Amino acid sequence: MTTAAISVQGVEKAFKDLKVLRGVDFEVERGSIFALLGSNGAGKTTVVRILSTLLGSDAGTATVNGFDVAARPGDVRQSISLTGQFAAVDEVLSGRENLVLVAQLRHLKNPGAIADELLARFSLTDAGGRRAATYSGGMRRRLDIAMSLIGDPPIVFLDEPTTGLDPQARIEVWQTVKQLAKNGTTVLLTTQYLDEAEQLADRIAILHKGTIIQNGTLDELKKLLPPAQVEYVEKQPTLEEVFLALVGEDGSAQKELS
Repeated sequence: MTTAAISVQGVEKAFKDLKVLRGVDFEVERGSIFALLGSNGAGKTTVVRILSTLLGSDAGTATVNGFDVAARPGDVRQSISLTGQFAAVDEVLSGRENLVLVAQLRHLKNPGAIADELLARFSLTDAGGRRAATYSGGMRRRLDIAMSLIGDPPIVFLDEPTTGLDPQARIEVWQTVKQLAKNGTTVLLTTQYLDEAEQLADRIAILHKGTIIQNGTLDELKKLLPPAQVEYVEKQPTLEEVFLALVGEDGSAQKELS
């Protein structure tokens, strides 16, 4: 196996006359969060589909967990989980039943125990017996990520995981993603949100018109710009700070601010 969890070299993809990927190169270290940042249509989802063996590339090579995605797709699939832009939970079932079902489909022993452990891990124990249709957007997304972790895949692909979520739900998902990496899971995250990449990623690759135009840590990317002129101004609270102060960290409204 290579030392990198994911290695992509010269990957190209076109759909008829539309060139979506024009030679993409990057590597993702094991146990890190890697953000693929780009606007809509940049090719982010196409990269994820190729790496998860759902789509073949036209040129280049890619390995996931040391396995070539073209030559050994079965081994790649056993090494990963994929969470798409919209939560794939069964709303008729309860949160616990969703988890038990996935564990059973993967022929794992003690599916009930697996479900209970994940409910606790993702702070969903109290809601475990409720139908998923009653969950908030953040709870549903956390359940979706929990379902994808059944079987302990070493690598997780999160394709724009906070699309359509409100600010509080986005923060809940961010906390979940950080915890994944803390537990040793490698996370490849695609996003079009600059603050999301800034909050989560150890490294950020900017994908633009099918190519990686920059790749580095946040500090390395900031150094690409000239030093900012130092000015002494009154620090204003961010919108996120105002929002959390008003609604509270747990979502309960605050009557007054100190």
